[in-house]
Amino acid sequence: MLLKSINYWSFPGGLAGNLEPVEAAKMAKAAGFEAIELCVGDAGTALGVDATDAQVAEIRKQVEALGLTVPSVASGLYWSRALADADPAARAQAADDLRAMIRISAGLGAKTLLTIPGAVEVFFLPDRPVQPYDEVLRYATEGLRAVLPTAAEFKVRLGIENVWNRFLLSPTEMAAFIDGFQSEWIGAYFDVANVLAFGFPEQWLRILDKRVVGVHFKDFRRAVGTIEGFVDLLEGDVDWPAVTAALTEIGYQGPVAAEMIPGYRHFPEIRIANTSRAMDAILGR
Repeated sequence: MLLKSINYWSFPGGLAGNLEPVEAAKMAKAAGFEAIELCVGDAGTALGVDATDAQVAEIRKQVEALGLTVPSVASGLYWSRALADADPAARAQAADDLRAMIRISAGLGAKTLLTIPGAVEVFFLPDRPVQPYDEVLRYATEGLRAVLPTAAEFKVRLGIENVWNRFLLSPTEMAAFIDGFQSEWIGAYFDVANVLAFGFPEQWLRILDKRVVGVHFKDFRRAVGTIEGFVDLLEGDVDWPAVTAALTEIGYQGPVAAEMIPGYRHFPEIRIANTSRAMDAILGR
């Protein structure tokens, strides 16, 4: 049975990184979720890359005491510095970040770390120069190869997410990129709604098949076509029966994590409750 999870950023204070992970877990539990996807931020945030093993162990202990697990971990640090950045210093820092996040993920009991190795363009950072695709591909490959031994050591899979970074734009391209590493410690973290602007999630899932190590649930309206097109579950154009059928066909048994950002302007807890009910319907519970 698929594990019903929710991303930490979905809660008030999550995006800012000042929400204590255990408080987010309490809200997730109250809303009927079985797991939570915690997010690693910069040093000094509630769960930063500077978190010690003891701090991570305490978070895990308290989350599990609530009856929840942390099957996956995400991070927003990839947008400020990534393995494929043009700047060598940024690439080196990103590699250090990723190694720290792998350690933290393992300490939390997570099997998958959502990973974004680079971007040709970041649409919400207009001052960031567009980077040549082939350069991103080369640096991303080099950076991941350098970090994979740490992933293998801690037994954490790096899940390459399909995001709006103008990189790895088709399921066959994503599959070939992953297969090139010939490693069980790298796979695909598939976001259902992110492909709707240019593809069909059920097709991506079938092509990626056993490579899928994580799944994000959100919804999107094609007619809008911009970031404003992301809407609550069941309000967009995702063909949920087709998606769940594809998940069954490929034998995926991991978590499905709702990523609902930004939250409602008022009464944000209502969106969490709505998301939980929608996921129950989608998952046939």
